Amino acid sequence: MLYNLHTHESSNSKEVLEIVNQYPYDFNSEVAYFSIGIHPWYIDTNRTDEYLKKIEEKLIMANCLALGECGLDKRIDIPLEIQQEVFEKQLTLAQKHKKPVILHCVAAYQEVIAIKKKMNIKEPMIVHGFSKNLQVAQSLLENGFYLSFGKYLLRNPELASVFLQVPDDRFLLETDTISETILAVYDKAASIKKIDIEKQVSKNFTHIFKI
Repeated sequence: MLYNLHTHESSNSKEVLEIVNQYPYDFNSEVAYFSIGIHPWYIDTNRTDEYLKKIEEKLIMANCLALGECGLDKRIDIPLEIQQEVFEKQLTLAQKHKKPVILHCVAAYQEVIAIKKKMNIKEPMIVHGFSKNLQVAQSLLENGFYLSFGKYLLRNPELASVFLQVPDDRFLLETDTISETILAVYDKAASIKKIDIEKQVSKNFTHIFKI
């Protein structure tokens, strides 16, 4: 069994357990496993409470594995203060329902770390689509985050040296929106780590999501 932390479209493969990203305003009940959250790009302050209510309704479902993707993005026009408010309200739900969190984070790693500390988040928090340098990776790892690799591991050769130094029990793999399969990501990861990637990712995934 292969495990895909984050995708926006189901592959319908029986050999892959994948977490399909869902939105409170666009929900597909047919996917096997999903996460649900308010992405910072799509914050609508007039509907935040409505969306949070819908998210909480879904979080109690057995096949809802995580909250997210949610987080902070400094490269969009929505003020960071508003993003933080919506993000923290979602994290409160993750704490209440004991769900891991799949994070979208762009140029706001210190802010996300600070919020994790402030709110004393105990649930696993996974930065999806990690693409940054070793310094950023180490800062996140030291503060208890997991890192998920996918598109940039395939596209950016320089990321291999960062991935190699991530502890084996602190990473996951994903496809997000790329056309390549999760198997392609596994193959790339295996060529870098030189370990049994299937066994390690299975161990990490089942530990985080209690499957």
